[in-house]
Amino acid sequence: MSRAILQVMIRGRVQGVGYRAWVEYQASASGLEGWVRNRRDGSVEALFAGAPTRVAEMVALCRHGPPSSRVDNVTSETAGEDDLNLRRAGEAFSVLPTV
Repeated sequence: MSRAILQVMIRGRVQGVGYRAWVEYQASASGLEGWVRNRRDGSVEALFAGAPTRVAEMVALCRHGPPSSRVDNVTSETAGEDDLNLRRAGEAFSVLPTV
């Protein structure tokens, strides 16, 4: 089975609206590995790893976000296993501290 790893940046009103918790729930429900974190510039950054179709579906979900968010822009780029290793040991999907 092939595996995709994408790093995603989400911009808009995405902090203070439960976006990270929503991403964690959606990604875990989809069986994805990775992490999500706030950035000091007001964006949210996430990394998704798993079946290519599931990763693509998750990126599409990020374009809408939870009800109280407003997503203006989503960009993604291919990432590697080293990027995935930022998550906490023993967790499939982590919410990381703000950077």
